Amino acid sequence: MNIPPRPVRVVYVIDALATAGTETQLLALIRDLDRRRVQPALVLLRGNSPQSLALEPINCPVVRLETGRLREPRTVLKGWKFLRFLWEFQPDVVQTYFPDSSYFAVPLALVAGVPYVVRTRNNIGHWMRTIDRWLGRILNPMVSATIANCQAAREALLRDEQPNPQRVHVLENGVDLDRFLEITPPCGPARTVGVVANLRPVKGLDLLVEAARFLPGMTFRVAGEGDQRAVLQAMIDRHRLDFTLTGACHYIPAFLASLDIAVLCSRAEGLSNALLEYMAAARPIVATAVGATTELIRDGQEGFLVPPNDANALVQAIARLRNHFAKARQMGLAARRRAIARFSRQAMIRRFENFYTRLVFGEMSHREIAA
Repeated sequence: MNIPPRPVRVVYVIDALATAGTETQLLALIRDLDRRRVQPALVLLRGNSPQSLALEPINCPVVRLETGRLREPRTVLKGWKFLRFLWEFQPDVVQTYFPDSSYFAVPLALVAGVPYVVRTRNNIGHWMRTIDRWLGRILNPMVSATIANCQAAREALLRDEQPNPQRVHVLENGVDLDRFLEITPPCGPARTVGVVANLRPVKGLDLLVEAARFLPGMTFRVAGEGDQRAVLQAMIDRHRLDFTLTGACHYIPAFLASLDIAVLCSRAEGLSNALLEYMAAARPIVATAVGATTELIRDGQEGFLVPPNDANALVQAIARLRNHFAKARQMGLAARRRAIARFSRQAMIRRFENFYTRLVFGEMSHREIAA
């Protein structure tokens, strides 16, 4: 590992902190970066909720701008606060997450004279409207590079916003393997099916509730919270299912250890952190073939892939794992081996450190960065 002449100073800008995938990956990155290589700071557009405050890292500077909506007049004052911080910290790189943070921070980073501005795109743009694509295309010439966490997200960005392909780089997420490798692979017979997901329509949990109707004798559990709780609970109650919405989970390894089969039933995904955790925990997996899922799971090897929006396919795949559990156990172990080989948290950290070093100290060619 090469140590640069000095640490690269990186300011991360995000709306607020939460327990969702992107925020969790960012917090892990900040925590574990080698300070001899990268010196981080964190700027939160809002960040004054109890949850965000509780998640703030203790090993880097944190600035809460406490903005409201970007169109509010007081946002100008918050922009001035952000500029003063940039002039004081003197970053080499400003890296933004999510649309609001990008719309706010990218132009101001250029005003402040920050040498390199980087956007992050960790999804396949299922949420995007025409105006979002248009604004993305306006921002693209202002940034030195865009980071996607999987090839599927990169391809979606190229399709939606049409940036220069040479400026879009894939840096895959990683998982903290040590928390999951001590989990014993399930021994069967399979009775408990589970999901780690926010309760939102894009996660397809209504499809799993529908599938549960046709898998009698099995227990279903979902760890997560969100706006769809009432709708899902009404479906569960109506069909009198053995299906529990357990709420937010503060220790995912223990939840996964309680499962015989893990499911990702999303209608859209980038690179799913939950799926990486399933793999590290050696759970037999059923996953919808969306986004980067097909990059992580090879059908019939590390799990079964099914089409999105197909409850019947979920039923059939879960039943196959239930009925052939020796094979299911082998698939779970294969998934764990794949996670160890490619998706460790330390491998992710090194990918980001190497990217910043190449960007700032010239090991990445000028054509790669700004062609």
